[in-house]
Parts: sequence; C-alpha cells; structure tokens
Amino acid sequence: MKRFRHELKYFINEKDYATLRDKISLLLTQDRHSVSRDGYLIRSLYFDNVYDHDLIQKNSGIFRRKKFRIRTYNYSEDVIKLEKKSRQGEYILKSSVSITREEYEQILDWDYDFLLKKTGQLYQEFYYYLTSSQMRPRVIVDYVREAYVGTLGNVRVTFDKELSFVTNSVDLFEKHPVSEEVLDYPKTILEVKYDEFLPEYVRQLLQLESHQRSAISKYVHCRMASIRYHGL
Repeated sequence: MKRFRHELKYFINEKDYATLRDKISLLLTQDRHSVSRDGYLIRSLYFDNVYDHDLIQKNSGIFRRKKFRIRTYNYSEDVIKLEKKSRQGEYILKSSVSITREEYEQILDWDYDFLLKKTGQLYQEFYYYLTSSQMRPRVIVDYVREAYVGTLGNVRVTFDKELSFVTNSVDLFEKHPVSEEVLDYPKTILEVKYDEFLPEYVRQLLQLESHQRSAISKYVHCRMASIRYHGL
C-alpha cells in the first residue's frame, strides 16, 4: 500500500550544490537511472484542463491538489510512465503505471478508450479526467536530475538542474525540440523526500536549517514561462 511521503524543497546556489553533492555522495547511493555523475534527463508532459485548474490551484495554495504527467528518461521510449502526483501540504503521494509508445500516441490522438481495458486504477482515473474535464497536454518540462537514495527512512535527495520547457511541441518524442531555461543560472533545486522520519545524519549533512524552503513547482515555473513565451 502506497503512503504519503514528506517532500521538502529548496533553492540553492552553485557553491552549496558543489559542497552538498560531494558530501551526500559519500553516504548515499546514486539513483539507478543515472548515466553519469551529473545524473539523467527527465522529460515530462504535463496535463491540465481547459481552465488550467491544476495551475490555478497551485498558485492559490490549495492544500489538496494533484497533477497528471507522462514521463520519460534519457530521451528513451523504453520506459514511459503515466503518473499522478497528489499533494497534501508538504506530503506527497506518487502513483505510476507503464504505457507503451503506441498507447502514448493514442493519448495524443485523443483516443482514450484503451485505458478502460487496462488493469489498474490509475488508467481509469486518467481516462475520467481526460473525458470529463477536457484535460489536455499543456507543457513539456525538462531537467537534469542528480539523485541519491538511502534505505534508512527511504530517503531520496535530488539536485534538479537546467529546468526548461519545450517551446515548439507537446510531443515527448519531438525530433527537433527547442527548449528555454526558466531559472536564472546557477540556481539548483534541492529536494528531500522521506517516509516517517528523515535520518539525522542526512539533515545535518545537508544543513537544511541554513537553506530557505520554497514551494517550488516545476510545472508552474515552466507553464508560466510557456504562457509568457507564447503571449497567451
């Protein structure tokens, strides 16, 4: 049974990033998706309804909210995940199921009926939102994630870099994507996720009290930048 996890977010500068990554890499293991020490590329297609309900809820600080996205790693179609991220304050719950490249193409073609034939609640829930609230692809969000994991507390520490959105497409497999970065260099997003408790050695190593927590949403940053870019 999946349970809500803690999620803490911070903006950090280049100096802090360099120091913290060196320290954390001595104690935690780098994520399995990593292709180098710098991490791996995450590319996500976010959905919202015609009224931008999820965007408005986040900007309004609504306590309970959700987002749907389709995610890929390292430009590959080998792993394509349909995900729902639910939030209650600082607690998050992520549900994830796999889809094929063909099924992904069906979704982009507004052909959703196959979702009802698949086993798993998330498929049916996604179908419901697509059909009942006219949820549509909104923006592609890219970033490089450097992630470290530990078994104690099921802790996960990530440094997310080069946050950008794709300007010319909402297709994850666009052959010639054009991207625009949305954060001033060298801003990095530090995220800390854990279950019931955060191991004290991780808290002290990261010096969390010296960093200012922020309600950071990559979707909101990229969606707002996309709206400004397209003059909407």
